[in-house]
Order: sequence, then structure tokens, then C-alpha cells
Amino acid sequence: MSISDLPILSMLRTRMQWHQARQGVLAENVANADTPRFRPHDLVPPDMSAKEGVGRPLALAGTSPAHLQATGGSAFASRSENAYQVRPSGNAVSLEEEMIKVAANQMDYQAAAALYSRSLALIKTALGKR
Repeated sequence: MSISDLPILSMLRTRMQWHQARQGVLAENVANADTPRFRPHDLVPPDMSAKEGVGRPLALAGTSPAHLQATGGSAFASRSENAYQVRPSGNAVSLEEEMIKVAANQMDYQAAAALYSRSLALIKTALGKR
């Protein structure tokens, strides 16, 4: 088994490739902000639950009968997908929303790349190749 076949590195590579593809889609949305009847697009995040041992639900462990039980739901309301109105030209691209997605995508990519490089460095250290 090569180092690149490790499940965690494979998942991080998949995640980085998805962020690269999403950056292209978001850039296309921004580029078409003035195109009549253009609808913004986005990518569905990759399903990492199919990987080995990943995606299993975690349950809170109560170590005392005095602990409160978890409710499982969130009391916070989520923002609607179509928070902005469509312009008279039929264009539904909101530059503010797209730029927020671009910035979040860039930060997520940088986090995955840092985890990938640090994981490789840790493996090299463990193998004594440093």
C-alpha cells in the first residue's frame, strides 16, 4: 500500500479537487452577473460517508444522570437559498453572495491543503525520512 492510498489522504485529495471545480463554477457565476436570464450554479459537496469509517453519526455520551439529554435539532433558522430577487433581465446572480461563497471555498481549500501537507509530513517523520 502506497502512502497516497491511505483513506485520509484520498479524501483530502477528493475534497481539494472538488474545491477546485467549485471555484470554476463560482467564477462562471460572477462572470455572467450581467448576462440576461442567467441562473447561478453550484456543486453538490462530495459524499465522504462512503469512505471507510467516515460519516458515522456521533452520539453524545452522558457520563452522569444529571447531564441534559441532547435534543438533536437546531434552534437557529437557516437563510433561504433565494434571499435575493431576480432582476428585470431575469438574472439571479448576487455578486455579494457569490463572493462570500468564493471566499469560503478558498478558505476550505486552504484548510484541506494544509491538512494534506501536514499529514504527509507526519508520515515522513514516522518513517524516519525527514
